[in-house]
Amino acid sequence: MKRYLIALDLDGTLLKEDKTISPFTKDIIHRAIDAGHLVVIATGRPYRASRMYYEELGLTTPIVNFNGAFVHHPRQPSWGVRHSPLPLSVVKDIVELGETYRIKNILAEVMDDVYFHEHDDVLLDIVRLGNPTVKIGDLRRSLGKDPTSVLVYTDDDHIERIQSHLANVYANVVHHRRWSEPWHVIEIIRHGVHKAAGLKQVADYFGIPRERVIAFGDEDNDLEMIDWAGLGVAMGNAIDPLKAVADDVAASNEEDGIGRYLRDVLRL
Repeated sequence: MKRYLIALDLDGTLLKEDKTISPFTKDIIHRAIDAGHLVVIATGRPYRASRMYYEELGLTTPIVNFNGAFVHHPRQPSWGVRHSPLPLSVVKDIVELGETYRIKNILAEVMDDVYFHEHDDVLLDIVRLGNPTVKIGDLRRSLGKDPTSVLVYTDDDHIERIQSHLANVYANVVHHRRWSEPWHVIEIIRHGVHKAAGLKQVADYFGIPRERVIAFGDEDNDLEMIDWAGLGVAMGNAIDPLKAVADDVAASNEEDGIGRYLRDVLRL
């Protein structure tokens, strides 16, 4: 039997809109694992906000978090940590530009520690899952380590200007994406870091060639992973640009897309 590495995005892909995994899809995933295949979560979420799904599926593999900026093995510490943080200087520059670009707030995460430039109940609700350590205060003083990820919260009129500044000044330093509506948030990670890079580290470790990697996703932070995988699968509810680079399209996350697809392709 040829062993496959199966990569699962969470929100909008493995998870239904109510943030649960359907019993059917969960059963098929367990069948895949029992058949000898490897299942890996690859998500933009931090580990603290994805741990419950890792444990629910009973996974024994590494996990890709922060869109590839943090890769580790929860059950095997000796596997090591692959951490690709941003230069601290970038965050301090963004703080300095706050007034010019009307930045409402800046949030920096160092793995599972969260630093807020200012108190913000809305953003606190977003990061509260997993009960992280939260610190609030001027990031130029409170943040002493290179951050894994940075979120810039602004208004719709200034998002493009901020992204243009990042592209012009930090083209070879950072990689940034705009969150989908209604969030006016820019997510920033280190240049060259994405889910495909994180997933490749896992595939190389297990000796799985690219052509035997199956990846599922639905949003623009899945583009590199879906394009890189031997079989990149966009969900039925995925954005059109992702479907354009995908090798195939599954049913939606509400229609057991992952479960039905794996059942048929792997004959489970």
